[in-house]
Amino acid sequence: MSIVYKRPAELEIMAEAGALLHAVHDLVEREVAEGVTTQHLNDVAQRAILEFGAKPAFLGYNGFPATINASINEQIVHGIPSGRKLRNGDLISIDIGLHYKGWVADSARTYPVGQVSVTARRLLEVTDAALWAGIRAAQAGRRLGDVSWAVQKTVESAGFAVVREFVGHGVGRQMHEEPQVPNWGQPGKGPEMRPGMTFALEPMVTISRTKVNVLQDGWTAVTSNGSLSAQIEHTIAITAHGPRVLTLPKGAAHGPIYTPLETQLAHQPELALSR
Repeated sequence: MSIVYKRPAELEIMAEAGALLHAVHDLVEREVAEGVTTQHLNDVAQRAILEFGAKPAFLGYNGFPATINASINEQIVHGIPSGRKLRNGDLISIDIGLHYKGWVADSARTYPVGQVSVTARRLLEVTDAALWAGIRAAQAGRRLGDVSWAVQKTVESAGFAVVREFVGHGVGRQMHEEPQVPNWGQPGKGPEMRPGMTFALEPMVTISRTKVNVLQDGWTAVTSNGSLSAQIEHTIAITAHGPRVLTLPKGAAHGPIYTPLETQLAHQPELALSR
């Protein structure tokens, strides 16, 4: 397969889809709390997607049985929603995709449930920072490896590890298109980024380097050593004026959302006790 470059009018429709997906995530986020089941979060997302006039992109994709990926703690990605209840201290990664007017939007967020450890907070901060480092590197005329390297450098400089078994991917009329976008790589390598290229950048980060296992359900990928994992994702477009994040509301200010750990500790010194 070759890379499919989108025209400006097509990017506008993808941005509409992305704004709807952002709203779906916001509705799901409001429901994340101790005692809530992942099936409930799935139902909230599915109802919202349908009410917005879109369709779930994951449901039935290669046989996947749900609207969202709901991956808790050591689960990296592709967790299947169930009656499992969230517990205080959990991290839950929620990946959602939708079809709208013939185009796909894909994004993921990881949420803390209640009071999580400082290490877990740091994992969220670093994963978020890695995503935005990759987005800033997504400039027309540069190479895709520059994006991958920006993600990898941010993660590994913080002492964490990127998951190498899963990668980001092109997004357009199909959920998975070219190019593949690893979260590790060499600067100056890979395809040249050109206006109209669109892809989902999705750092998956673990506290320590680990092998990945897939559970008997055939979907849920977990760290073999039990390490916590986080995933944060946006669909972006390469433009002549810099990267455009398609999975945000129109005109929204954007950038890392997790408060740096040092700032948290300055305002909440009691958190240091759990370091």
